Amino acid sequence: MSKLAAGLLCLSQIGMAQAADKAIPPEPRAIDIRVQAEGFGKASAADITVVLQSAASELWQYCPNTQLPGIDVYHRSDHPQTDLKRTAKGRIAIGLAARDNHWAQYAFQFAHEYCHALINYSNNGGAVVAHERYPNLWFEESLCEAASLFTLRALSRSWLTAPPDPIWREYAPWFSSYAEQRLAASTRQHLAGKSFMLWFRANEAGLRRSGVDRDRNTIIAAQILPIFEREPKGWGSLPFFRQASSHSLAQVFAEWRSCCPPDLKHFLGKLAGVFDVQI
Repeated sequence: MSKLAAGLLCLSQIGMAQAADKAIPPEPRAIDIRVQAEGFGKASAADITVVLQSAASELWQYCPNTQLPGIDVYHRSDHPQTDLKRTAKGRIAIGLAARDNHWAQYAFQFAHEYCHALINYSNNGGAVVAHERYPNLWFEESLCEAASLFTLRALSRSWLTAPPDPIWREYAPWFSSYAEQRLAASTRQHLAGKSFMLWFRANEAGLRRSGVDRDRNTIIAAQILPIFEREPKGWGSLPFFRQASSHSLAQVFAEWRSCCPPDLKHFLGKLAGVFDVQI
């Protein structure tokens, strides 16, 4: 995409967001998720759908001016994935590897992929460009890992007070437990007492070469998670994130900030500060 086209896209999205801000606040929007039952073991498609809608709502509620296609969820035996091609009906296809009634695992995997969908498919009627090797993929993956952790911790609170069904209240603690296990394992193994910036400077080149490294992505997610938890409206910035091909992290943040509505620019400044980037 040319700089001119990208700039026009940013301006059009900001205009849509500002116009929507002046309107009467909408009612909570339904999340269109359809689950293909095959492959998920003992869990029913209906129960999985409820869990995934609950997980998605923890992020979706902070994206009030965003349009997103419906989502078809299917089972994969290898790893979760958001497909680059839409379905024949123009829907997003997301594969999950969870099975049976491991609701925390469903929520964790789906929140990660839902974050990818918000970044790649929001307000976007076209095709998604293949991105497996772009140098800043590590940052998108870390954002999505943070989205998973945020969602699990949020569900542990919301299911305790208002679960989808009263009998599911007992699952609430499992969400936070799953999140803390992932955070503790990665941080203990790789930081080993070093400051984050010291670790990041030593690992940035490797991250740009190989963006999908769950342990390293989780370390970064742990640093940005508190910012999102203090200001969850920051999730509304995801639809304005762009996959800059070979730009520096400072350039990525600068372009992201230029595309965001005014009320999210300060948030991105805080996020950039985690990496000692000034925008």
